[in-house]
Amino acid sequence: MAVENPDLTVDWLVVGTGAAGMTGAVVAHESGGSVLVVEKEAVYGGTTAKSGGVAWIPGNHSQAEVGIRDSAEEGYAYLKGLIGNSVSDARIRAYATRASEMLAFMMKHSHVAYSALPKYMDYYEHLPGYKSGGRSMDNAPIDLRKLGADAATIRLGHYDGLLLPFNVTVEEGQSLQEMNAAAYLTGLRLLLCYLLDIPARLKRQRDNRLTLGPALVARLRLSLQERNIPLWLNSPVRELLLNDGRVCGALVEHEGKMQRIHARRGVLLATGGFSHNAAMRQQYQRAPIGSEWTAAAPGATGDAVTMGTQIGAALGFMDCAWWSPTYTIPDGRVMALIAGKSNPGSIMVNRLGKRFANEAQPYEDLVKAQYDSDTRGEGAIPCYLVFDATYRGKYAVGHLKPGKVEQDAKLSPDIFESGLLTKADTLETLAGKLQIDPGALVETVESFNRHARKGEDPEFGRGETEHDRYYADKKVSPNPSLGPLETAPFYALRCDPGDLDTKGGLLCDEYARVLNASGDVIEGLYAAGNASAAVMGNTYPGAGSTIGSAMTFAYIAARHAFDISEEQEPA
Repeated sequence: MAVENPDLTVDWLVVGTGAAGMTGAVVAHESGGSVLVVEKEAVYGGTTAKSGGVAWIPGNHSQAEVGIRDSAEEGYAYLKGLIGNSVSDARIRAYATRASEMLAFMMKHSHVAYSALPKYMDYYEHLPGYKSGGRSMDNAPIDLRKLGADAATIRLGHYDGLLLPFNVTVEEGQSLQEMNAAAYLTGLRLLLCYLLDIPARLKRQRDNRLTLGPALVARLRLSLQERNIPLWLNSPVRELLLNDGRVCGALVEHEGKMQRIHARRGVLLATGGFSHNAAMRQQYQRAPIGSEWTAAAPGATGDAVTMGTQIGAALGFMDCAWWSPTYTIPDGRVMALIAGKSNPGSIMVNRLGKRFANEAQPYEDLVKAQYDSDTRGEGAIPCYLVFDATYRGKYAVGHLKPGKVEQDAKLSPDIFESGLLTKADTLETLAGKLQIDPGALVETVESFNRHARKGEDPEFGRGETEHDRYYADKKVSPNPSLGPLETAPFYALRCDPGDLDTKGGLLCDEYARVLNASGDVIEGLYAAGNASAAVMGNTYPGAGSTIGSAMTFAYIAARHAFDISEEQEPA
């Protein structure tokens, strides 16, 4: 089966350049295939480049190095207990058992370099198979200049230059958050490394030491370079091509003309979710919703959903996303609020002036609680992270540096003028500025403070889990996530129910093959990452679940397309 009169023939066509797409390209090449990667944007990296780059890999080889015992069976038990029957058992088991296989393969055959984070726990400690660390993995830094000319077209991380002049890994960021002697040494080391890069400083370049998502993207791009795998930018796919019901290629717009690409082994859709498609979100997701609160890359407009449904593909979890509170800075960038919500001296309130959830719980659950509060008519969209002067002085919140590093007078005026950050000398005045009932806010804070001084949160149980305490201030006792709000002035950061990307998409089997409405395989078509219906379903097992599953199913897809068994190593 072939494309009639193709302009180019390859074995494997990959659509998208995030972690899923480039992993699938490397695996296909190592399996002996010719590969073409196409990307509709002018830059490569997708939402992966805007992420923390963490991968959640149960039973990975690096856990033993940090004294953690784990297995695929324990990973499966944890996932099954969380996801239940909303995802096929075969697909859950495929992830649990083959994620570590994928990682070992990529670390042997590419520049991907991950190490286990021993203290980064799974999110739900009450479930069987839970681990208090080691499954979430941090990827190693890399010098941007290794990419040569391709350094000019990598997507940059959205925190670049906002909080620090230099980039940090997850472990380095956690160390800096401790604000102790070790933190200052870490900061000094990183600052010196940044300053001593004399050529870059003379040219006023950004930090060339990439970390987090950009580092993963750079490592994958370097892996493609060394294999001479072509990557076409500004090349959207317009249509999937069929022959007797099998996907055998695609129509790609490239350099001003349509190219008919024949893909002998198949097509991998790794185009991301549909976060930036407002119409699609309003069709499938909970109101109020739009495209303005997402931290995903702008290219996440649902291309896989559109192309797949045109040929009869089934969809799953379209009402879901990798939810996270977000806020929008005055220049339009949308930032995920992961850490600042857990530190003592802060609460989140709705327009009634009341708390509606445990602020330190996993970010996915917090947004779901925000929507529930709003649905009850409590005006939780937006909500506000309220904190006092003690918090402001000690902690970073989002991209805002602690007050002892950057005082209010040095903040850009538009931070306040835009309504992103509100400040007042009293809680009553703050409530008035936010159009919240002053008495209700004062009552909420006073009640919270009484219990917080004792390290208790009888209403929502904040700080009771390892997850809650991870991003909190370990110097505060008896509960590192709880402290009173009592020192003026008081502040409020406006927060929206955002996401890292959507997680609904093409329904796939355990081999990442796309299924139709009858549950039958659409031959030749595979999907991975946020283009597919998430193996996690409507859950978020731990940090890196997005990238871990994206890479794993891209790996599985390529191995299946090239008829390589789980035990067989490519030539």
